[in-house]
Amino acid sequence: MQKWYHILHKNTGLSPYVWVVFYILPFYFIFRSSSTYEVVSGIAMIILFFVCYVLAFLSKGWLIYFWTSLQIVISIAMTVMFGYVYFSLFLAFFIGNIQNKIGFITLYTIHLISTVVTINMGFLSKNAQLFNQLPFVLVSLIAVILLPVTTYNWNKREKLQGELNHANKRISELVKLEERQRIARDLHDTLGQKLSLIGLKSDLASKLIYKNPVRAQTELEEIRQTARIALKEVREMVTQMRGTRLAEEMFRIKQIFKAAEIELSVEGDPDLKHTSLMAENVLSMCLKEAVTNVVKHSNATACSIVIEPARTDLIVRVIDNGSGMAEESVCRGNGLRGMRERLEFVNGSMDIQSSESGTQVVFRVPNAFQQPEKEAGS
Repeated sequence: MQKWYHILHKNTGLSPYVWVVFYILPFYFIFRSSSTYEVVSGIAMIILFFVCYVLAFLSKGWLIYFWTSLQIVISIAMTVMFGYVYFSLFLAFFIGNIQNKIGFITLYTIHLISTVVTINMGFLSKNAQLFNQLPFVLVSLIAVILLPVTTYNWNKREKLQGELNHANKRISELVKLEERQRIARDLHDTLGQKLSLIGLKSDLASKLIYKNPVRAQTELEEIRQTARIALKEVREMVTQMRGTRLAEEMFRIKQIFKAAEIELSVEGDPDLKHTSLMAENVLSMCLKEAVTNVVKHSNATACSIVIEPARTDLIVRVIDNGSGMAEESVCRGNGLRGMRERLEFVNGSMDIQSSESGTQVVFRVPNAFQQPEKEAGS
């Protein structure tokens, strides 16, 4: 449980001074009694109630339910003897802060039934104090019904929000880790082999420089050419790391189809406004792979790309009139598996429908959440 002295103002929205009124109010009801025995027993019950209330907040496990049960008994006794029903408000608030669902439902039901039965018994016995404060009794009864549920849902929402924030932070860390690993793989694949080749050729050239100067010159020329190729690949890799927009990729796709003499039709606006850069970059890479497959393997004469933005996600369809894909390629193709893995990384998906009359590849990526301008401004 949470600390009792931190929780009142935070979760109820009531000023601590309002709760002080409820602390003092039972003494007013007690001192209205003429019997010394009732006054003494009333004061003892008030002190015992608040001791149990604090202990319930500080306890764990079954002790929480033990101290709460004592509070329910004291609340019933105060209502019957003095017509003071407002201890039920303390209990209603406390029960709402119980995190265990079964424990919450059990105590909520017991407290609600006991409060309703006790108030009805007071009315049936014609308790004058209950009749004099009838509006406040009804308000308290409504609070007993609503306050625990409201507090429980509020705490649950805060807990879920905390878990969501932690998950988002974790996802951000995983994205950074994945990006570092990708960069490491790209650098290894791009530079590792070529640097090793440059090292070997440099050793060979140093040995041949006096024995066979002509061949040494050839080796040095090859070293220079390898270095230029490595530099070019590094520049291309850096350009890809900056992220590829769908509109930029569509420009290159049009050039590819034109060179392949395949008729292309595009429906929809490639300038995306509600899709994150990461999702758009993944979509662009997958679209590039799909277009490459159309050009190389489909034997198509026409292809259409349909961009369908929706409220929650973005759908891109690549439809060709080629010869279709073999079932084994659809299930086990390395390129298709790579596209699925990329899309899964951004919570996207890919669906393939292939027949003898052509193939349709459907990409789906989620849109980024956008706050309304008024709400964001506030």
